[in-house]
Amino acid sequence: MAERVQQPPAKRLCCRPGYNAACRQGQRAVWAPCGGGNGGGGCSTSAQGGGASGAHSPESLLDIAARKVAEKWPFQRVEERFERIPEPVQRRIVYWSFPRSEREICMYSSFNASGTGGGGGGEEIGSSPDSGDDTRLPFRRGIGLLESGCVDNVLQVGFHLSGTVREPATSSEPELVCNVSVSFDRCKITAVTCSCGNKDIFYCAHVVALSLYRVRKPEQVKLRLPISETLFQMNRDQLQKFVQYLITVHHTEVLPTAQKLADEILSQNSEINQVHGAPDPTAGASVDDENCWHLDEEQVQEQVKLFLSQGGYHGSGKQLNLLFSKVREMLRMRDSNGARMLTLITEQFMGDPRLVLWRQQGTTMTDKYRQLWDELGALWMCIVLNPHCKTEQKGFWLRQLRRWNGVDVCPLEDGNHGSELTNLTNALPQGPPELLHKGVTSVTNLEGWVGHPLDPIGTLFSTLMETGQGGEDRASVLLDFSGKHRHIDPSHPASPAQRFLEEGESFVSLAVETALIGLGQQRVMPDGLYAQEKVCRNEEQLLAKLQEVDLNDSLVKIFRKQAVVLLEAGPYSGLGELLYRESVPMHTFARYLFTSLLPHDAELAYKIALRAMRLPVLESTAPSGDLSRPHHIVSVVPNRYPRWFTLSHIETQQCELASTMLTAAKGDARKLQTVLESIQKNIHSSSHIFKLAQDAFKIATLMDSLPDLTLLKVSLELGLQVMRMTLSTLNWRRREMVRWLVTCATEVGVFALDSIMQSWFTLFTPTEATSVVASTVMSNSTIVRLHLDCHQQENLANSARTLALQCAMKDPQNCALSALTLCEKDHIAFETAYQIVLDAAATGMNYTQLFTIARYMEHRGYPMRAYKLATLAMTHLNLSYNQDTHPAINDVLWACALSHSLGKNELAAVIPLVVKSVKCATVLSDILRRCTLTTPGMVALHSRRNSGKLMSLDKAPLRQLLDATIGAYINTTHSRLTHISPRHYSEFIEFLSKARETFLMAHDGHIQFTQFIDNLKQIYKGKKKLMMLVRERFG
Repeated sequence: MAERVQQPPAKRLCCRPGYNAACRQGQRAVWAPCGGGNGGGGCSTSAQGGGASGAHSPESLLDIAARKVAEKWPFQRVEERFERIPEPVQRRIVYWSFPRSEREICMYSSFNASGTGGGGGGEEIGSSPDSGDDTRLPFRRGIGLLESGCVDNVLQVGFHLSGTVREPATSSEPELVCNVSVSFDRCKITAVTCSCGNKDIFYCAHVVALSLYRVRKPEQVKLRLPISETLFQMNRDQLQKFVQYLITVHHTEVLPTAQKLADEILSQNSEINQVHGAPDPTAGASVDDENCWHLDEEQVQEQVKLFLSQGGYHGSGKQLNLLFSKVREMLRMRDSNGARMLTLITEQFMGDPRLVLWRQQGTTMTDKYRQLWDELGALWMCIVLNPHCKTEQKGFWLRQLRRWNGVDVCPLEDGNHGSELTNLTNALPQGPPELLHKGVTSVTNLEGWVGHPLDPIGTLFSTLMETGQGGEDRASVLLDFSGKHRHIDPSHPASPAQRFLEEGESFVSLAVETALIGLGQQRVMPDGLYAQEKVCRNEEQLLAKLQEVDLNDSLVKIFRKQAVVLLEAGPYSGLGELLYRESVPMHTFARYLFTSLLPHDAELAYKIALRAMRLPVLESTAPSGDLSRPHHIVSVVPNRYPRWFTLSHIETQQCELASTMLTAAKGDARKLQTVLESIQKNIHSSSHIFKLAQDAFKIATLMDSLPDLTLLKVSLELGLQVMRMTLSTLNWRRREMVRWLVTCATEVGVFALDSIMQSWFTLFTPTEATSVVASTVMSNSTIVRLHLDCHQQENLANSARTLALQCAMKDPQNCALSALTLCEKDHIAFETAYQIVLDAAATGMNYTQLFTIARYMEHRGYPMRAYKLATLAMTHLNLSYNQDTHPAINDVLWACALSHSLGKNELAAVIPLVVKSVKCATVLSDILRRCTLTTPGMVALHSRRNSGKLMSLDKAPLRQLLDATIGAYINTTHSRLTHISPRHYSEFIEFLSKARETFLMAHDGHIQFTQFIDNLKQIYKGKKKLMMLVRERFG
C-alpha cells in the first residue's frame, strides 16, 4: 500500500489537569500520576506476558477486564468513564489493544489468505511460506524478515508501535533499512507508515514483519504509556530540556515547525490557543472515530482504474477478481472495510470511459467485463442483505446505489423482466382437473434460482457443505444467528448449528437436497446471449460441486424422494408433466440424476431421463409428451419465439443424456426400444442423431464381447433416420453418413443390406445408392465379412443390380456408368443399362458423360457401342475458334482415332460431326494430320501397323475436313487480327506458319496461301510492323 513517511495527525486532543475549567474531569484524572515509578522503563516480563507466566496459570482479573475493554472501548471513553485510572490498568489496556490474531494482518497483506488458521486469537498463521508465487506475497516476505531477525528497535508508546526493518542485500539491490510505524485501536491497525516507498493496496512486508513481531514476541517489546502522560510527569525544566534535545537531534527536520508552533503559542489570539489540550498521536482513538482496519483508499482506486484501463489484457480480469475475493473475505470476517472497498471499486467501474463509448456505439460490453459487473452486483447484494448491518448503514447504501443507478452509462442487467411475462395459470390448457391441482398452479418462478445474479442455490449449497464438512469455527459461527462468535463443537447436541437439524438430517444432506430442488425448478430461458450462457454455466458449476459428494444411503434416499417429487410436481418442476415452450431444458441435470440413481433404482432413473429428453422450443406443434404419460406444452409468452443463443450447447447436452441411456440399456431390449423412441421423437438435429448412432454402434461392437444385436439394430434405426432427415437437405457429412450406414447394415446382417437396397429411394440419392451402397454390397470384402454362400451372393447381387437400373432410370447422367459396371456379369441387366444410356443420350446427358461411358465400352471390348456413344457425344459438343485448350479435345481426338480404326465408313460418318462441332483450327489440323498417317481400318488403336492404301485428301471424307480446317485458319486469323497487340506479333507469325502447313496439304494450297497472305497485307496495311513481319516470313 502507499505507506507515507510522515505520521498522520493525532485523532484527538489531550490536556493536563487544571489547564482549563472546560476540561472534563475524566480527562484530567487520566493524566494524574498514579502509582510509583517514573514512567520510564518497560513493564515486567510477567506484565508483558499477559499474566501468563506459568503455562497453566489462570489469567488475572485485571488482564481479563483489560482485554475486553481494549477490544470494545475507545480509550477516550475509558478516560471519560473513570475519574482515576491506575497506571498498571492503563498499561494492560494499552498492551491488549494491539491485534492478537495474524488472520487480519494476513488478509491485509496478501490476496490469498488460504494459509489462515482456524483457531483462536493468538494463533500464528502461515509461519511456513508456501511454495510457488506465494513466497513473494508481502505476508510471506514479512514472515521471512521476522524469522531472519531483521526487526529491531521495536518500541510501543501508547497506541503507537515503531521499529526498523532491515531488508538484506541481494545481488542487484543494496541493503535497505526501513523505518516503520503502526497505529492501532481496539485490536485493529488503523494507520501504517513505512519509508520503503512501495505503493500497493496491501501492507508492505516491513509493516507485516513489525506487526508480527508484536504479535509473536510481545514480551520483547518495550511498552510506554502515551507520550502525553510522560510529558505530564515532567516539570518545567524537564520539559524545556526535552524540547531542546528533541530539536537538537532533529533540527534539520523539525526546527521550522518548532519555531512556528512557538510563535503561535506565544500569541494570545492564535488559533492554537483557542483549543483545549494538544494532539497526541499515541493516545488512541476518540469516541467519534470509526474503528476499522487501515485501508489505503487512494491505492485501491488507482489499482482498479489501472486494471480497467488494460481492457482485459495482462491478467487484469484476474486481478479484479482477486480484489472481489478480498471483499468477500472481508465480508466473511464481518470487516466493515468490505463495503468500503467495494464502494471504491464501484466508483471506478462507474467511471470507466468504455461505458460511454459502448453506449454511444450501441454495442454491448464484452462477456468478461459483464462477468465482473455481475460479481460487483452480487457483492452489493451480500452487503445490503447482511442481517448484522444497522438501519442507517442500509439507508446510506440505498441512497448510494440509487445515485449510481441514475447515471446514464450504468449498464442494464441482461435478463428477463417479470412484468413482461404472463401468469402461467391463464395459459394452461383445459386439461384434466387433477393435473392442474398437482401442487401450485401458478408460476411465479419465471426468474430461475440457477443462473440468478445472486446464485442463491450455489451460495446456500456451499454454505451448508462448508458447515457440514468444516471445523468448529464454521459450524458454530455461520449459523449462530445471535450474532455472537461462540466456538462450540458442531457434533454437540447443544450446538447452535445442530439445533436446526431434524432427526436423520445433516448439513450435507440439506446441501444436496437444496441443489436438487434448485436444479429441478422450471424456469424461463432469459433473453440475451450472456444471460443464457450464464444459466448453463451456473448449472454446470453446481453439478460439478454435487459430483464431488460421495453418495451414501441417506443421500440416495434424498435423491429418490426428490426424483419422485420432480416427476409428480406441478408447473414448478422442470420434470413435471406441465411444460412450457420457453422452459430451460433439464438434460444436464437429468443426466446427473440418471447416473446417480441407476445403481439404486433403475426404473426411476429411466423415468427421469426420458421425461427430461423434451425440448419443446423446437417442437412445431404444441402438444408433446414423454412415452408413458401425456403432458402439456404451454407458451408463457404468447406470439414469442425466443432466440436461444445456446441452443447448440443445449442440443449437445440432450444428445449426451440420450447416449448415457443407450450405454446403460445395453442388453435390455425393452429399455433400448424405449430410449430409441424417445430419441426419434425429441432430438431434431441429424448430426446429433448420427453421433448417437455411432455411439450405439461402438458400444454394441466392443472387441471384448460378442456384438449386441439389439443395440446394433438401434444403431441402424438411428442411422436410417439420419438418412431420411438429410436426404433433401445439404449436410457436409452426408457422404460419411452413407458409408457408415452401409457398414452398420453389414454388421447387422444380409437382411439389413437387402432392406436398405429395397427402400433406397427413401434413404439415398441415386448417385449414393449406386456409387456407395450397391458398390459396397457387391464388393469382395462384404462377401467375406458376411460369409455368404453362392445363393445369398446371387440374391444380394440381384438386389444391387435392380437398384442400379432404377437409379440409372432416375438419374442417367450420374448413375449410368455405375449401373453398367454393376451389371457387367448379367447380360440382360447390362443390355438394359446400355439401352437406358442410349435413351438418355439425346436429351438427358452431356458430352462429358457420354464420352466417359464410350471409353468404358471400348475398354470392355465393345468398340461399336463405344463408337455409337462417341458420335452421340459429338452432337452435344461445340468448340469455338479460340478454345485450343478445351478439356474435350482429347475426347474428340480419341473419337476420331476410334472411328479411323473401325474403317472408312465410320470415319466418313464422324467427320461431318467433327466439322460441325469443332471450329478450332489447331484441333482440326491435328485430326487431319492423324487421319492421313495411316489407312482406315488397318491400324488398331494400339498402333499395330499394317500395309494399305492411304485416304486421298482430294476425296471425301478428308476433303471436307481439309476445307473446314483451311476455313477455320482463315476465320481465326481475321478474329485474332481484330484485337491483336504488338506483344502477340511473334505468336501470330507462328500461327500463320502452322496455317501454311495445312494449306499446302491441298493440291492448290500454295496458290491459296499466297492469295490469303496478299489479302491480309491489303486489309491490314495499317498494321505496318506486323505486315512487315509477315512479308519477312512469307514474302
